Amino acid sequence: MPIFTAPDGTRLAHHAAGDGPPLVCLPGGPMQSAAYLGDLGGLTAHRRLVGLDPRGTGASALPADTASYRCDRQVDDVEALRAHLGLDRIDLLAHSAGANLALLYAARHPERVGRLLLITPSVYAAGLEITAEDRLATARLRSAQPWFASGYAALEAITAGRAAADSWQLVAPFFHARWDEEAREFDAAGEKEKNQEAAAAYAADGAFHPAATRRALASLPSPVLLLAGEADLGAPPQVMRRFAELFPNAEFVVQPGAGHFPWRDDPERFVTAVKAFLHGEG
Repeated sequence: MPIFTAPDGTRLAHHAAGDGPPLVCLPGGPMQSAAYLGDLGGLTAHRRLVGLDPRGTGASALPADTASYRCDRQVDDVEALRAHLGLDRIDLLAHSAGANLALLYAARHPERVGRLLLITPSVYAAGLEITAEDRLATARLRSAQPWFASGYAALEAITAGRAAADSWQLVAPFFHARWDEEAREFDAAGEKEKNQEAAAAYAADGAFHPAATRRALASLPSPVLLLAGEADLGAPPQVMRRFAELFPNAEFVVQPGAGHFPWRDDPERFVTAVKAFLHGEG
């Protein structure tokens, strides 16, 4: 696995697979190895995916300074990867919590971003609010599912600040279009890949300055794709639409029936949308 060195000396790894121009991919979690992104539904047939293992995850080394897990301090890791790849500009795809890092990178290095793809993104860096009703309304789209009653009750408890020990496990089906054995195994593997200490430090005080970030994004020249899942309560489409409006040159796509991992829920539809955007057809 290719290794490069961050400015603070931490040895970082990235996964590379596929054919075509490189597409740098930042995983979510937060602080989870990029392995769960896989081939992004078959996108490797069109682009060479370069998935970064954030510091302290996957094949990347643990940093000497654990405060460097903070999101804003990882911007230099992305810039080091760009330099390692020998690229003047990078097309950058980020999923979920990885979108926070992508936004901070784009705000600090706008000249280095070709196209920016935000897939069911987290909103912390942008300072947007997702209300309890935003999540509950999205969850109600799944009312026909056999697990809905217990999952919805757990979600109500979480959004009201009275989560029980099993609440997060009960809401897990909402993040997938199909809650089957494969989805259960995917979730379990993801938890094992996550660095919990790093995740706790990711959004520490000082990580985000939303007003400044939004000002920077308002003049970002790069084309942006914001792709939401129709049934994703982690990134509800009504909030994602407002997110897309922060950029001067954004395309907003809602993938029908998709949850938080749209490349798994409908690979063909996902790849078609992403390929069209990357080819400038959006």
